[in-house]
Amino acid sequence: MKILVINSGSSSLKYQLIDMETERVLAKGNCERIGIAHSNFIYKAHGRTIEQEVEMPNHNVAVKLVLNKLTDSEIGVISSMSEIDGVGHRVVASGEAFKKPTLVTPESMKLMEEIKDLAPLHNPAAIVGIKACLSEMPNTPMVLVFDTGFHFTMPDYAYMYAIDYAHYEKYHIRRYGAHGTSHKFVAQEAAKYLKKDVKDLKIITCHLGNGSSITAVNGGRCIDTSMGFTPLAGVPMGTRSGDIDYSAAEYIAKKENMTVSETLNYLNKKCGVLGVSGVSSDFRDLSDAASNGNYRAELALNMFAYGVKKYIGAYAAALNGVDVIVFTAGIGENDDVVRRKSLQNLDYLGVKLDERKNSSCPRGEIAEIQSADSKVKILVIPTNEELVIARETMLEAKLG
Repeated sequence: MKILVINSGSSSLKYQLIDMETERVLAKGNCERIGIAHSNFIYKAHGRTIEQEVEMPNHNVAVKLVLNKLTDSEIGVISSMSEIDGVGHRVVASGEAFKKPTLVTPESMKLMEEIKDLAPLHNPAAIVGIKACLSEMPNTPMVLVFDTGFHFTMPDYAYMYAIDYAHYEKYHIRRYGAHGTSHKFVAQEAAKYLKKDVKDLKIITCHLGNGSSITAVNGGRCIDTSMGFTPLAGVPMGTRSGDIDYSAAEYIAKKENMTVSETLNYLNKKCGVLGVSGVSSDFRDLSDAASNGNYRAELALNMFAYGVKKYIGAYAAALNGVDVIVFTAGIGENDDVVRRKSLQNLDYLGVKLDERKNSSCPRGEIAEIQSADSKVKILVIPTNEELVIARETMLEAKLG
């Protein structure tokens, strides 16, 4: 049983082909700069990496390139496209139209068109990628898997905003969250690692990357998450402001003569740690700058870690305690300084970090970094969103 996972961006297409019997990645790669000059195609299989500049004027051409490489007689991993049993498509925002993985049908694609404005940078690109795959594999089952899906177990008092209820009913304005496949995966992996039933655990999952979100998981179900109606809310991120007083945003807009759209673009792309530091949105650059005495870079790092810490404290309250704190994604898995700062002064929760374990945490594998007397387990777990998408695709398409 082989599932192809597709993650389409506006000018990119990431892919993985997974053998579901072993859950092993057979091939993966990325199509970059689609529709832009000097398009780049990356293919990894058999321990080899092939990278080439090739014209990709649209996503249809990109999909054809992927399928041609997968079935290539020399470097391919399958003999024909008929070996691909299903395709799972990552979709960022679902609105309330989709609350679980859904088969690609004319009806579901019509709904996708109706909600594409919920994630204007991501959802239209997903639609393009889905249509490109359908044109090449019209008879292969395909499934929409949503970043928001894991968060639909939140109670109403957690997902509602204090706005006119009529506007919620009319426009479905509420907290949706994001990174759901990642939060679900690492929560389940934490339980498996600890040899516990996830239903018996209170877990706070910290997906920290260029986009970051924190989620409270009670018994394997999300009860709250830091991102909101869009991925702009929550902690400060690479270029996103995170939580902000809306009057402050309006004040800036008036002073800078910006429209609503320009203000949202500013908050999404020019703020966060980039805006504070003036250095970079990359935490590695911030760390280097901070170590060289750059005050604003250090301030940005401290603001980010403090934001994570506040959500951990809030979610410990929401959960009525916490058994496990999980760090994942690019920063969560690799930045020991951010982990340390995010967990400082949480003694009242019984959270105690082992500095040595934290600073020497091996990459690419699960690691425990709490001290021997910590009442709370602290785990670093590499995320695998593509595997969750593949699993969901198998279930929804009733494959295997």
